[in-house]
Amino acid sequence: MAGSGNVAERVQNGVHSVNPFRSREEHTRASIISLKILTAVTWLVAVIFTLYYTVERPHEGHYARRTIWGQNNRVRTPFSLDSIITSIFFIVLWILQVGYCWHLYSNNAAYVAAAANVGAHFVANNLLFFGFIHLWVRSHFWLAELLVVINLLNLSAAYLRHPATPRFIHVPVVSAPLAWNFVALFWCGAAMVHAHTLAARIVANIFIWAIFVFGVFFLAVFKDYTMGFSLSILCAALGVAQFLTKLVALQWIFAFVIMGVLFVLSCAVAVPGFLGIRDPFKRGEIVSEDRERAPLLQDE
Repeated sequence: MAGSGNVAERVQNGVHSVNPFRSREEHTRASIISLKILTAVTWLVAVIFTLYYTVERPHEGHYARRTIWGQNNRVRTPFSLDSIITSIFFIVLWILQVGYCWHLYSNNAAYVAAAANVGAHFVANNLLFFGFIHLWVRSHFWLAELLVVINLLNLSAAYLRHPATPRFIHVPVVSAPLAWNFVALFWCGAAMVHAHTLAARIVANIFIWAIFVFGVFFLAVFKDYTMGFSLSILCAALGVAQFLTKLVALQWIFAFVIMGVLFVLSCAVAVPGFLGIRDPFKRGEIVSEDRERAPLLQDE
């Protein structure tokens, strides 16, 4: 029995040693080199194909094939997004992700370890986003939605497993992509069920408040204003698109209300820390105070 216990322990240790999502204080030179290659390659693949399908539609397959925004404009739903605001969001995100990749080359061991610990989640996010774009432009909305759900789980795990990640790593790898995937859940989901009817718009008027609840949760529990700002930008994209689609409707009004409230709450959480004054809001009771602020404490 003791021997079998030792075997089980060795197997468990072996699994942990090869688990790419495991948090480690130190990383081998080989693992860092692998991450440098994988993060760069998967980031380039995701960005290049996104840019390509922004201006060019796919030419193979039997389903409706359109560019990313051609698909968005064809399938006008209560969650269609404005292409300009959303594109700016991604351009800024990609620039920040270049900064994240640069930290794998840093001389600061703490920065390298922090970047490496979320590296597997970053690679997974890039691959899942790459797959999502391919499915979206080919009208495979059900499969695209499945990849969004998987990526939500991937990024949520990254958020909860690495709460002390420095902000310049946390934002491009965890909070901003997580905010996007939550909004994409409704963006793709509405296209998936062909939400064009009055009943679908009424349901969407309710579902849109899930974005507000999602943002307030991270603001209240983790004091993560980066999540609040990211969601407010995406709500602006939603509000503008809905306003231009249907002037007499509640969806764009709700989107702008959510955008404004999340922005104000995010400022209220962020400003005290930047000014070094006492936070006027009490800490949540779900996690400890240290852990709540952990994602945003460590800065350059």
